[in-house]
Amino acid sequence: MKNCDLERAMDIFTSGDYTCVLCKGEVTLTSTERGVKPLLQWLDGENSVKGFSAVDKVIGRAAAFLYVLLEVNEIYAGVMSEGAADVLSKYGICSGYGVLVKEIINRKGNGICPMEQAVKGADTPEQALEAVQDRVRQLFNHK
Repeated sequence: MKNCDLERAMDIFTSGDYTCVLCKGEVTLTSTERGVKPLLQWLDGENSVKGFSAVDKVIGRAAAFLYVLLEVNEIYAGVMSEGAADVLSKYGICSGYGVLVKEIINRKGNGICPMEQAVKGADTPEQALEAVQDRVRQLFNHK
């Protein structure tokens, strides 16, 4: 049986220039922000996305941990890291992907994504959130 929410999220994702789309029933949330920014915004927001289905362009371990905290039901990523797949599986979130990669590469293509690096030592979603927030502050303060 196909999930209508995930199917709808996929349709919306492919019809626009979105980085991620979340659907549940009649409610749809979209973002064109890159990286983990939309996930952090949804975590800080007033509206819960618990039980939503998500489609995301790229999911590494950092994003996977944030999706665990957001309590989504299921997720599909165009590109997913092996670490992300492990995290989602560990926390019982159904996931699928277009391409599975060893790790997420940074935007310059010359190293590991800074968010992936930030959560290397994280074992829980809470540790990952703290590491991601620290890294975001570091990157923001250096611009």
